[in-house]
Amino acid sequence: MAQELHVVMLPWSAFGHMIPFFHLSVALAKSGVRVSFVSTPRNIQRLPQIPPNCANLMQFVEFSLPTLDNELLPKGAEATVDIENDKIPYLKIAYDLLQHPFRRFVAQQRPDWIIIDLIPHWAAQIAIEHKVPLMHFSVFSAATYTFFAHPDCLSDDGKKKLRPSWKSMTSKPVWVDFPSAIVLRNHEAFGTYQAIYEENASRISDAERVRQINHRYHAMAIRSCPQFEGEYIDLYQKITGKPVVPVGLLPSEKPEKAEVTSGSWDEIFKWLDDQKPKSVVFVGFGSEYKLSKDQVYEIAYGLELSALPSGFAERTNQRGKVCLGWAPQLEILGHSSIGGSLFHSGWGSAIETLQFGHCLVLLPFIIDQPLNARLLVEKGLGVEVERDGDGSFNRHGIAKALKLAMISEEGQTLRSRAREASSIFGDSKLHNEHYIGKFVEFLRDKTHLKKL
Repeated sequence: MAQELHVVMLPWSAFGHMIPFFHLSVALAKSGVRVSFVSTPRNIQRLPQIPPNCANLMQFVEFSLPTLDNELLPKGAEATVDIENDKIPYLKIAYDLLQHPFRRFVAQQRPDWIIIDLIPHWAAQIAIEHKVPLMHFSVFSAATYTFFAHPDCLSDDGKKKLRPSWKSMTSKPVWVDFPSAIVLRNHEAFGTYQAIYEENASRISDAERVRQINHRYHAMAIRSCPQFEGEYIDLYQKITGKPVVPVGLLPSEKPEKAEVTSGSWDEIFKWLDDQKPKSVVFVGFGSEYKLSKDQVYEIAYGLELSALPSGFAERTNQRGKVCLGWAPQLEILGHSSIGGSLFHSGWGSAIETLQFGHCLVLLPFIIDQPLNARLLVEKGLGVEVERDGDGSFNRHGIAKALKLAMISEEGQTLRSRAREASSIFGDSKLHNEHYIGKFVEFLRDKTHLKKL
């Protein structure tokens, strides 16, 4: 019998990061790997429960988030969803203080691997101190990571040559040696450049955090697969000279409908049951970006103009349903009445939507979302809502994109490709058995560490 493998997982305190780390942890536990998932108490309370068949191999490890002086963080704020964007650097300050209990935990446990996100650069030093192999797990698409994280453009000297200004993010990177539309628009590039390269209140830029991690990790795991974006996976491995191991897309298992049709959701699913197959658009924008009132109105009016059976609040009671707050997205997307999704282009949401073969209407806002949108359009799986030069959009652009994706003859190819994509994105055996199996083999076989 193979010796039990122990892996410590350390995600950044954003649910778009913690959820993929949780899914990977569950997949590893199901494959016989012991997993310690490290986070703070309130974040752990809001994560899904550990499945019963993983309880003997997977554990949550709680470290209390240190408090900051002068109430720089609101009481109870432990994740990015709890705060406004201008408070995120202070969350990073508190998060960085977790290095002290984390160092003690690693010293006590002596795990076989430490798998970390892109923010805890200090964990890389802890791994070196205790001679534990380090892996970086990217929750982004390979195309996004290739665009942002070339090792040379993360250092000050390399940045001057490869990324001298925000304008350099609006054209294809010189290191991408094949046709690619993965670029930022002007209105996206300026803020993104500042967010990545400028030192913030945490006294270290995100680029420097990633640079230190990339310099010290032994291998990188990525939530992707060669069947979808093999060219970008291969390129990033070529660029870094280190193994890039796809763990698959980690598609979620669809819960039974009975689990989500109690209480207020019973009415929603009854309404969906009355709609024609593939006739409803699911609209959702995740937890990280807060839409303005004007943006909500333009989206709502755009839905009305599209003449699709979706809408806004009481005015469109027979044509749509609105939920404020959390929604059982996976269960809704799995309903037979759903035919498409208007969403923020988050990588996790894209995977969930394509798992069911729905066409994509893309309205990206922050971080990796614009690059995901370009990738999905490049692959022929979605249509992006038109915007003005300043990044604004209107109801007519929303309606135009919805009509193209959902009902027009011109969009037939798009809908067909989205259906075909479900054979990749929804293939549980491919991702949860083949790629996870290969990943576990990689973790067990440490002979490759001698080559690094």
